Amino acid sequence: MKIGNITKRGLRSFRVKIEIDRDPATGRRRYFVETIRGRADEPLRDVRERAKARLVELRDKMAKGQHVGPSAVTVRAYMESWLEAPVGISPKTLERYRQLAEQQVYPHLGEIALQKLGADDIQDWHATLLARGGAGGRPLSARTVGHAHRVLHAALARAVVGKRMFQNVASLVNPPKVDDQEVAALKADQIGDVLDKLRDHALYPVVVLALGSGLRRGELLALRWCDLDLDGGTVRVERSLEETKAGLRFKAPKSRHGRRSVSLPATVVETLRTHRRAQLELRMALGLGKAPDDALVFCQPDGEPMSPDKLSRDWCRLVAGRKLPKVSFHALRHSHVSALIDGGLDVFSVSRRIGHGSAALTLRTYTHLFTKRDGEAAAAIEAALTR
Repeated sequence: MKIGNITKRGLRSFRVKIEIDRDPATGRRRYFVETIRGRADEPLRDVRERAKARLVELRDKMAKGQHVGPSAVTVRAYMESWLEAPVGISPKTLERYRQLAEQQVYPHLGEIALQKLGADDIQDWHATLLARGGAGGRPLSARTVGHAHRVLHAALARAVVGKRMFQNVASLVNPPKVDDQEVAALKADQIGDVLDKLRDHALYPVVVLALGSGLRRGELLALRWCDLDLDGGTVRVERSLEETKAGLRFKAPKSRHGRRSVSLPATVVETLRTHRRAQLELRMALGLGKAPDDALVFCQPDGEPMSPDKLSRDWCRLVAGRKLPKVSFHALRHSHVSALIDGGLDVFSVSRRIGHGSAALTLRTYTHLFTKRDGEAAAAIEAALTR
């Protein structure tokens, strides 16, 4: 058993040192060293107790064979290596991970040795990002800091599995709390007016389907005519279109819950029939002939996929140009959910329809809408009790 020791270092810190093994080439002892620093308002005895607890933890891990060799590899060097080819991360998510690492992690933690990274470093990092972590030294939102924290946590989790660290120190610090915000959506009395103002626009069919089905942007743009049963009034979601710096690609839904069948209102079905006729007329005019069954429902004139990002930009220009309510294209999905909840549909049915992995996720996302419905339920019970 490696005993290790604790040594006071500076006014408010203790060094924890424990022997790992001997260098096979030189025979010299190799050590793991970590400094436990106290906060300004923390009694020195409490700092010492934390150092003792850490030493006990290290002994226990070494007894179980969970040791690491000393290494000067920095947080940046390790994360860059990990982000070269991480397992189980989609290209779009990987792109976002790299962006967060470059902009939020490396400038503040990148040069710290991976094995010396401590919970205090992460706590200070959060504070710095919240105060001046954005472009030009502007504050970052708690939500963005939380995203950066989760990227670091994922990287350190992999480092622990690879025995590059004793523990994931990011798990010792909670990311900043994000205030609950109501998701933006069109109000029920706005939807009809928005559609009236769009009837002559090329985006009208995709907007109608978005509002009538709750499909995500990528799901809408991946739809083929063979996924639609207009006679039966249903659409089958089988895939999604993703856009990264490398280009466009079709991919399977995020989870098994994303692969689903969604019923369509009669208005949506009629709009899609009209859209199909217009698409056929355009193809004939361009000399492309009749579209195959697996042709995309929403596409460029030559049948190629549309850029999801361009769709969002076109929507933003349309909102400004026609003085529509200022909501994002994604908010059309939220508008669909809002209408379902206002109509009294239960949370499990809503969750299945929009492809959420669980009803709990739906409740968390749309809690303010369900709270409103609960208030109506209380009023209904009151009426029954006072009859």
